[in-house]
Amino acid sequence: MKSINFVILGKDIASEFGKKGLESDLAFYDRKESDVIRTWVVPSGFPDKIQPLFQAINLSEYVIFHVDKLDRFVGEQIIALDVLKKDKGILSHTFDVDESKLDSMIKGTIVENYIRVNQDNIKEEAAKLEPITDNSDTAEILVDHCMDIKGAGTVILGKITGGRIRQYDELTIYPHKVNVTIKSIQMHDNPVSESEYPARVGLAVKGIRPDMVGRGDIISSESMDTRTEIELDFQKSPFYKTNIAVNQGCLVNVGLQIKAAKFAAISPLKLTFEKPIICKKGQIAVVLKPESSTIRILGSGTII
Repeated sequence: MKSINFVILGKDIASEFGKKGLESDLAFYDRKESDVIRTWVVPSGFPDKIQPLFQAINLSEYVIFHVDKLDRFVGEQIIALDVLKKDKGILSHTFDVDESKLDSMIKGTIVENYIRVNQDNIKEEAAKLEPITDNSDTAEILVDHCMDIKGAGTVILGKITGGRIRQYDELTIYPHKVNVTIKSIQMHDNPVSESEYPARVGLAVKGIRPDMVGRGDIISSESMDTRTEIELDFQKSPFYKTNIAVNQGCLVNVGLQIKAAKFAAISPLKLTFEKPIICKKGQIAVVLKPESSTIRILGSGTII
């Protein structure tokens, strides 16, 4: 079974693509056609909160960006896509959007290279996009939800971000470093014996309580690095005008993790965390200031 994952930004048109499933500050829609499961995630908690925007984007391989108005929140979405280097996307807009102003907003960003389509052709163009494969030997699952299901126990929902998983695999969940056994796997509400990148899966697991698992945790077949301090090859956003200083607080996004941090040093930029963060060298970290009344994306960089 093959899988394709989309994030839908701008106007929420997800109901035109699939059936609505789980909804929190992220809303999921999916559809199975032949041997392909397509999933669409919408950051329904955005723009009230900036965090769901980055989490939804990080769950996708492809972007569908249907712009229905030009405001600072569209600007935040453009910046988010650019700093996360999401280069595979479709761009469209409603008839009342000034195309020349939109062109000006996306100029010089990764969004400028998206496939441009008329709004009536979004579904047709999206249907042409092919599943992306992965040759990694390391099984890795990125957790977005966890719950206690009667008769099943701890059930974890997430996306396979590397390799392949099989029923009865024994893996480790980070940052807790707790060993878990996969009792069963579901895709699109159907039981399967194995699944591979980039499938969205539901896992019944043994070895950990639901209250120990949070969004952004990672289940892996190999040891993962957890840190309480990181250094970034950092670039401050030109749109964030406020100065930053040592000991100032912020939030940091890595994958689906949103962690509280403080600036330990400015040049080079070092961040210290209250709780361990799971990270890899070269991974993108985005610094956020949710309380900002203007742009909430302070800047970003790769982890050194």
